[in-house]
Amino acid sequence: MMPPPQRWVHRLMVFLFPAGTDTWIAVLRIGLGLQVVVYALFLSSDWHDLFSSTGKGLVSRQLGEGITAFDSPLIPKLGWLVALGSSVNIREETVLSVAWAGLLCMGFFLWLGLFCRSAAVLAWFLHLCAAESGGLLAYGADNFMTIGLFYLMFSPLPDRYSLDHRLVKTKPKNPQLLGFWRRVLQLHLCLVYFFGGLAKCLGSGWWDGTNLWRSLTRPPFDIISPDVLIRFKYVLPGLGISICLIELGYIVFIWMKKTRLVWLVGILAMHVAIGLTMGMYLFALIMIILNLAAFGPDFGSVPFAYRQRFRPVFTKQLSR
Repeated sequence: MMPPPQRWVHRLMVFLFPAGTDTWIAVLRIGLGLQVVVYALFLSSDWHDLFSSTGKGLVSRQLGEGITAFDSPLIPKLGWLVALGSSVNIREETVLSVAWAGLLCMGFFLWLGLFCRSAAVLAWFLHLCAAESGGLLAYGADNFMTIGLFYLMFSPLPDRYSLDHRLVKTKPKNPQLLGFWRRVLQLHLCLVYFFGGLAKCLGSGWWDGTNLWRSLTRPPFDIISPDVLIRFKYVLPGLGISICLIELGYIVFIWMKKTRLVWLVGILAMHVAIGLTMGMYLFALIMIILNLAAFGPDFGSVPFAYRQRFRPVFTKQLSR
């Protein structure tokens, strides 16, 4: 029998380092590759207008990068690439075009599983440059794309479904290490939804449907006609309360086996509804990807002998 402090540490380590497979990494890699490709294609026609110094965007790149510089001068920006290009006599338009093409290519590489680690790092860097240079135009989808790519570039890549694994025949990864990175992503999502739901519950707007009405009627998210919303106005309070409960209860019910599937389907349905009713397709897609990677079904299995082989040292010591 272990003393209580050692038993608590043992349980904490077992929770933080569960044996897992790389299926969730494959879901995250393929999903983020698709997300990056769609993101680049969505901005293809407006890329130069948004980020060129002579662009026609409502907010110039210099203003966005100036706002970012207040937080930290070390945050990557497209201005870095433009300055680097100008030092070797490369025009700004050419640098921006190469940055867009690079982001698109990295998305395809992630989707195929080719040069996984390098593609994840470059995709994270180029997307962060674009998001921070956009300044006031960035929103939740950009933040969660940065988060997802950050976790991906530090995860045990490549996964067994990638082209890298098929071409190089990499060795299997430590199951505890795979489980640890998934656990970090799971805890991150729990905190995001808990505090998001708590903030919604503190006001009255989500309880009486007012905030939901404002969200659905505010340009450019007013896809649904106000006449339709007025016809179903009595449903809005119920939907607002459901959103609060789903987000607030996520931190508890997503861990229980009996309620995990119900809560996962509920949170996915919420994001699908956000995408379809407000046109926030990129935000809906990235949240669906992160949730499926974190709490989606794991169709792989870790053999017992292989799990014992990589059993952490602290577990062996505490169990003596």
